[in-house]
Amino acid sequence: MTPSSTQPPPASPLASANAAIGKYRWTICGLVFFATTINYLDRAVISYLKPDLEKAFGWGVADYANIELTFKVAYALGMAGVGRVIDKLGTKLGYALATTLWSVAAMAHALTTGTFSFSVARGALGVMEAGNFPSAIKTIAEWFPQRERALATGVFNSGANVGAIVAPLTVPFIAAHYGWQWAFVITGALGFVWLVLWMLIYETPADSKRLSKAEFDYINADIPAGLPTEGVVEEKPKASWATLLGYRQTWAFVLGKFLTDPIWWFYLFWLPDFLGKQYHLTTTELALPTATVYILSSVGSIGGGYLPLGFMRRGMPAFQARKTAMLVIACCVFPIVFAQWLGGMNMWLAVLVIGIAAAAHQAWSANIFTTVSDMFPKRAVGSVTGIGGMAGGLGGIALTALVQKRMFVYFEGIGQIQKAYYIMFFICGAAYLLAWVIMFALVPRMEPIKLDDDAQ
Repeated sequence: MTPSSTQPPPASPLASANAAIGKYRWTICGLVFFATTINYLDRAVISYLKPDLEKAFGWGVADYANIELTFKVAYALGMAGVGRVIDKLGTKLGYALATTLWSVAAMAHALTTGTFSFSVARGALGVMEAGNFPSAIKTIAEWFPQRERALATGVFNSGANVGAIVAPLTVPFIAAHYGWQWAFVITGALGFVWLVLWMLIYETPADSKRLSKAEFDYINADIPAGLPTEGVVEEKPKASWATLLGYRQTWAFVLGKFLTDPIWWFYLFWLPDFLGKQYHLTTTELALPTATVYILSSVGSIGGGYLPLGFMRRGMPAFQARKTAMLVIACCVFPIVFAQWLGGMNMWLAVLVIGIAAAAHQAWSANIFTTVSDMFPKRAVGSVTGIGGMAGGLGGIALTALVQKRMFVYFEGIGQIQKAYYIMFFICGAAYLLAWVIMFALVPRMEPIKLDDDAQ
């Protein structure tokens, strides 16, 4: 019998596969989302305790910049080795260890008695928090086929925005009622809640008893992306940095992170300061506008994951879809150069344009992270992510040391801090377009890496 012309069109291969195989992989993505939320909550707490800490320790603008710089240096140093540690220990143990250590470091802030001890705690937090993204990206590479990885990355990466939303809504309240020390203790303790869930639930797909065979096959077949399937259990040796740095694909990721990661650091550490000084907002009044920025960022993070998937569903090859999506995203950041001008008319116009730029950053982040699993075998994903994360940290250090620390102190000293923010917003607007040009000049076509079996 021939099909009737009134019958609905056949479902897409992806929709049919999801209906048949189940979605347990999204439970794992939910765990990574929760960890990323806690990771960013712990690092964002300081932004909303700045007035309390200035009173407690006698800080000025330069002191706050130095504390921020300490965190970034430590984060970059942590990234230098954490990816390789994660690749060696495996995702379950490596992620658990990183979360335990950064939670302890976060809570240790409450025990500090001066600027030096606070800096030590801040540095420890930076080193340990470096473990989140290499662990998270490796988890996604293990649990998702190629075409879904940007979406899964966008979902878990939106946890960064949720953490940044939760911070202004909770930290000032805790500090006002219980003291700033308890803000660090309570937020830091959340990591141990996650740790229990992680140890009870997480296994690799090969070891998971909750995963159906159909979903297991789907995860490891990369259907319908058309790339060769990689073995589920990888017994090959890990690749060294020297090996990985010999590939243009590594440098594309590294330079992209170096140029764009510092912009997110700027939003995270300086947005409350900008809104407070520009519009004379109190700590509690900052909650709504900053939360708005990060709510928009969450939308951008998930939307950025959907964008290349939408292109692929229309028949565009995976790498071209990623490249096109990242260009669209880079263009969406540029209007932030008008933030000061728009903010002169109404604060909420500045909040809106900054929120769109922050959303575009998170969309960019979802895609740039996915380029690693697009181009490298799973056994190298943690290491390459760590190298790129270190580069992003170094970019943040350079921006703080060469631009923010000198420029912000200078312009605040002459009573013209608005000019410093104008320059910073211009840097924000240009960074992504420059990164896109460099990345895709280095890697104009999809060229998956085949590491030698004897790489050490």
